[in-house]
Amino acid sequence: MESTGSRPTGDVTILLARAREGDRQAFDSLMPLVYEELKRVAGRELCRERRSRTLDCTSLVHEAYLKLAGEDGVDWRGRAHFYCLAARAMRQILVDHARRRAAAKRGGGWDRVTLRGREAERRDADPEEMLALDDALARLGDLDARLREIVECKFFGGMTDAEIAAVLGVSTRTVERDWAKARAWLYREVYGDRDR
Repeated sequence: MESTGSRPTGDVTILLARAREGDRQAFDSLMPLVYEELKRVAGRELCRERRSRTLDCTSLVHEAYLKLAGEDGVDWRGRAHFYCLAARAMRQILVDHARRRAAAKRGGGWDRVTLRGREAERRDADPEEMLALDDALARLGDLDARLREIVECKFFGGMTDAEIAAVLGVSTRTVERDWAKARAWLYREVYGDRDR
């Protein structure tokens, strides 16, 4: 991910290092530096939800940022890792909203989360499908935490293979292989034999 505007990427990394050492003010200073990128990630997440939108980009960014700010003892490994964790926080917030909507009303306006690839068609899906994906992602994390992290970074965070490799300390080829493996596993878990 490129730095936005004229703000240097190093500032984010420095502030994250200070936050890792317990400097709460450093974390608070991050918001102006990461806000636009977080809004981009939030926009991508929200575009999956067409009807009955209950959150806008700003609300999702603020909720995710508060969630991250409330985490103590996070080992911030740099800028890309921060965005990966921010994407995870946004996913958790959207899943919580899906749970509330599913409990209140069957159906809903979520787009199907596709595991077929980036260019795959999007079809209407309900909150239960989002919840099924979240449950499958949790099970995948129990089996292999790195596979779950790759899905979160790539699918929800929009990170490139090179960025994910840098965060996880593996090669880009490993990320590519693990992404293919995780995507196939999740597809089987969420969709089973249907849609074939």
